[in-house]
Amino acid sequence: MDKVAVLIPCYNEAKTIGKVVSDFKKVLTDCVVYVYDNNSTDDTAAIAENAGAVVRREYQQGKGNVVRRMFQEIEAECYIIVDGDDTYPAEYAAEMVDKVLNRQTDMVVGDRLSSTYFQENKRPFHNFGNSLVRFSINKIFKCNIKDIMTGYRAFSYRFIKTFPVLSRGFEIETEMTIHAISMNMAVENVIIEYRDRPEGSESKLNTFSDGFKVLRTILNLFRNYKPFQFFSMLAAVLMLIDIIVFISQVWLPFRATHIVEKFPTLIVCGFVGLAALLSFFSGMILDSIWQKERREFEFRLKQSMKFQK
Repeated sequence: MDKVAVLIPCYNEAKTIGKVVSDFKKVLTDCVVYVYDNNSTDDTAAIAENAGAVVRREYQQGKGNVVRRMFQEIEAECYIIVDGDDTYPAEYAAEMVDKVLNRQTDMVVGDRLSSTYFQENKRPFHNFGNSLVRFSINKIFKCNIKDIMTGYRAFSYRFIKTFPVLSRGFEIETEMTIHAISMNMAVENVIIEYRDRPEGSESKLNTFSDGFKVLRTILNLFRNYKPFQFFSMLAAVLMLIDIIVFISQVWLPFRATHIVEKFPTLIVCGFVGLAALLSFFSGMILDSIWQKERREFEFRLKQSMKFQK
């Protein structure tokens, strides 16, 4: 088992990967750097290997697929995951490792948004998207994560081996964050400086398509991790619509004429009210299942820690 494993998912990062590998090997002298090449068409793999990294390959395209492979294959006491585009300085890695190894932190978040991100990043929609995602997650899950979408994090062994990777693409950062919060794992923020990509290096993140995927992931995880809140809100919306339509279209005309003039509307109102009740009770049932899953997760967590020892 490695003491510290630096994991770098890469796709066409030949311009920067050599420097990233060298920087982390210089800062963390006892680390092993793993570069997972995700079907690059340039010299990313060869440059990384020449710089001293262990190079492996993941043939399913997408960052989430690469992270899944990394987490399955690597055994270490502390993991650092970082992008290969040289936007995250290696100088902060030692502090992040210290929090994992000596403070028993499960996830350390490299917080760009509290420092230079908004000045360095030249893509305004990315800035807006990061702020929106941070606000949404912190409000829904009642936490204080400073940077949800950062690609620079450190993890404990127990986080890595109990985290079910479901995302295929850039939604993986959101998924990791919500998993840590929901499973009551120790999370800390480390403010880092952010620098924009060097000239000639291109981002693989599509602002709109990947942004919508992230928002969809948040909605799905909200439904899965907080089912009672999700379905109660849905039930409240349905019931509110039902009451408004019933009073305005059925009850008030009935009061005036003593005749139900819109039987189809009355029937629809009945079904909408029934849907609201079903949604509410579905939330209760799913919440009970989720609580059982939480207990089983704690058991699996204990088993994974025994295995590590």
